[in-house]
Amino acid sequence: MYFTIFLGTMEQGLLWALMVLGVYITFRVLNYADLTVDGSFALGGAVAARLILGEIDPWAATLVAFFAGGIAGLITGILHTQFKIAPLLSGILSMIALYSVNLRIMGKANISLLRLDTVITGVTRLGVEEKWAALVIGIGAAVLAVILLWLFLNTEIGFALRATGDNGQMIRSLGVNTNAMKILGLSMSNALVALSGALVAQYQSFADIGMGIGTIVIGLASVIIGEVIFGANSIMRTLAAVVLGSLVYRIVIAFVLQLGLEPTDLRLFTALIVTVALASPVLKAKVQRCFFLGRSETGAENEKCA
Repeated sequence: MYFTIFLGTMEQGLLWALMVLGVYITFRVLNYADLTVDGSFALGGAVAARLILGEIDPWAATLVAFFAGGIAGLITGILHTQFKIAPLLSGILSMIALYSVNLRIMGKANISLLRLDTVITGVTRLGVEEKWAALVIGIGAAVLAVILLWLFLNTEIGFALRATGDNGQMIRSLGVNTNAMKILGLSMSNALVALSGALVAQYQSFADIGMGIGTIVIGLASVIIGEVIFGANSIMRTLAAVVLGSLVYRIVIAFVLQLGLEPTDLRLFTALIVTVALASPVLKAKVQRCFFLGRSETGAENEKCA
């Protein structure tokens, strides 16, 4: 039983890792708070499920879902760069619009993929045992995504994209179109998120209109956990840490569920993880200043420790 739980946790962690890499691009590389991912994750699942239901090849359906996510990110980027809508609000607008778009694509609230061909069944035809098929796809997709992102971020365009998030004013003075870089980054991010949604939908054998709710929080939790535990000293190490962070997050979720946590409380638990992780630098500084370095008797120093 425990092996089955562990295997399922690894499969989910790897399939969701693509989404986490997408969140990493906007959250860390672009320094952009993009909420489009909640809608684009469900978009990927909706597009793939609808096409598979229409007897389209699952691999082709997954590829179309990837590009559909890229278009969603493109629209968010245009709203922000061309119409000067704030990053947070542009993401919210796209997320709200995608809810209706996803319903239109699916035609109903959910689509079942039971007994239909998916990429999972496609891998089994290559000789992989059914119980390992999802794991093989997850490993292959995660490794390929990390390598391609590492190669891209070390190109001239990749450096420009990273510089746009670090210091947009400086890179603009060097003649780089930061608006184009933001649109590119948002498109890449949401394409990866939609790809993850397509694979997850096929893994769980259904696509649901609500499958993207809370995706951004899960992504942030995984990114932060990975960076804190495994470090972020280089691009390759950071990308690997983000993927491992997704695995650790899923392991933690499986563990607390085994301890008796209600599934309905998972979103609250995830929000607490993100809150603690984001607040940890401040809390760590306070602890070091007040306890390890010693508290001064003066009122001014006591006030600093408060």
